[in-house]
Amino acid sequence: MNQGETRALGERTYQQLLGEILGGEHPPGAPLRPQAIADRLGVSLVVVREALTRLSGEGLAERYANRGFTVPEASDDRWRELAHARSLLEPVMLRDAVERGDLDWESSVVAAHHRLAATPIGTETGGHVSEQWSLAHGRFHRALIEGCGNDVMLGVFDRFWRSSELARRWSVDISTDRDIAGEHAQLAQAACDRDGDRAQRLLRAHILRTVRRLQP
Repeated sequence: MNQGETRALGERTYQQLLGEILGGEHPPGAPLRPQAIADRLGVSLVVVREALTRLSGEGLAERYANRGFTVPEASDDRWRELAHARSLLEPVMLRDAVERGDLDWESSVVAAHHRLAATPIGTETGGHVSEQWSLAHGRFHRALIEGCGNDVMLGVFDRFWRSSELARRWSVDISTDRDIAGEHAQLAQAACDRDGDRAQRLLRAHILRTVRRLQP
């Protein structure tokens, strides 16, 4: 197998495990046994370990010296730390976007919100949110802050977003009484109204509300 084929196999294994974890096939705290995964997927142990290490670096798996890999616990302090970090960074980026964003930015916010609002949040079988909604959700939040024009901060946002993905999906599943669609509509409206103060407040509350749902 050449280097290109090896990379492709590693990427497929990573994507398979990513989809399984985000899709709820492995519950919080469940072990991720490399040999069992390798046997099930028909790949080498090295490929699986590399995929799990990558997931661990993105906050979607935990690595322990004596226990191997596990799915993160929903109540892990990391979710609160991530939410706190996001609540400091993203509202500032949104305010900058409101002040600096041009008509193209505003149009992208409207379009991203329209797609999100039109995408069903749940799957046909219930339980976790749909992959389509998760993608639309990420694109909407990215569109909100892209007008800030700071590539370094946008790169940090991208890393935080991926690391927070499990918490968001679990929280949406748990928080059946939460008006998530209404929160997104208010965010889009505040951004298009160029109301930086309100947009900041709404986004900070939106971020922190997710992690509060996961606290025991």
